[in-house]
Amino acid sequence: MTTFAYPLFAEERLPGGAHSSFVLKRGQLLRLTDLEGGANVSLTLLNALEKTERLNLPDSLKCQHTAKLTAGHCLYSDMGRVLAAITADTTGWNDSFGGLLNAEEVQHKYGTGRYQELRNGFYRNGTDNLLVELGKWGLGLSDLTMTLNLFSRVDAHADATLHFVPGHSRAGDYVELYAPMDTLVVLTALQHPMDPNPRYAPKPVQLSFMHAQPEVAEACRQSRPENQRGFFNTERLYA
Repeated sequence: MTTFAYPLFAEERLPGGAHSSFVLKRGQLLRLTDLEGGANVSLTLLNALEKTERLNLPDSLKCQHTAKLTAGHCLYSDMGRVLAAITADTTGWNDSFGGLLNAEEVQHKYGTGRYQELRNGFYRNGTDNLLVELGKWGLGLSDLTMTLNLFSRVDAHADATLHFVPGHSRAGDYVELYAPMDTLVVLTALQHPMDPNPRYAPKPVQLSFMHAQPEVAEACRQSRPENQRGFFNTERLYA
């Protein structure tokens, strides 16, 4: 039985290939759990109250002097505020380089998987999945800018090439995101674009929602002076 440090108020199983969106309210904590191993969750984040403010991965990497995102790091908006803090991560690495596959790329990589033959098992793609969710909030293609791939690792080698690391996430691995502001989370559970598996086989994840105290993100806040400023900028919204 899974135990949680904070009160759990909702859970949802997201099947492989599925997509979802929701507002993670200020003070809430989301745990994403890889149920079978080999999962990938592509997500983007926006300010729920002002959706022109959105995830900025280059700033998130640059101001924290890292090429990977894991526990202790923050996910910054383009306004220098913290959309979410990664308070726990049993994988130790989440990819910010790989992006998403579109419908044409999925067909080229996995072949034809139409709804007419496969019904709900048809081959989905990350771009369309996230656009479906963004559309529910009055957003569109111009709002789909940057995505983070949870549970996946991509290494940069000395020859300047990027390499996907198979088997990085195992069954039971999880990532926790704390929201210091009302954050719109848009995500899909699909294979990473660089995953070498030639078969379309996205894995399910569990979404667990908790009420948490700000102290859960204290290690993120104190890890760098930049993060202290990011939290200060965020808290001014609610002053």
